[in-house]
Amino acid sequence: MANYIVAHFDQIDPVKCPCGLARRAFALPENTTATMHIVDIQADSKAHYHKAHTEIYLVLEGAGHIELDGQMVPVRPFSTVLIKPHCRHRAVGQMRIVNVCIPPFDPADEHFD
Repeated sequence: MANYIVAHFDQIDPVKCPCGLARRAFALPENTTATMHIVDIQADSKAHYHKAHTEIYLVLEGAGHIELDGQMVPVRPFSTVLIKPHCRHRAVGQMRIVNVCIPPFDPADEHFD
């Protein structure tokens, strides 16, 4: 087995997530390191948190806010946000982001109040 994995976001189908539509790369059983997502933020994003993983957001396009434990933090292209476990968060505004999940994203680790 190779010591690398290649993904092409244009070949990954989007799935609904609390913040909008996500294309999730490297979501493979043999990958235990991290996943990378391209997320198109939608108006109906829902606050949620994760118990086990950290997320790093990088805003690619658009502007808005990231709600972090109730505080609205303004973001714009090239803003980055590190979201630790148990931080309630959601993205607000018309944006496209990169989201890196460490360890890899697990849908069972999405929690809502």
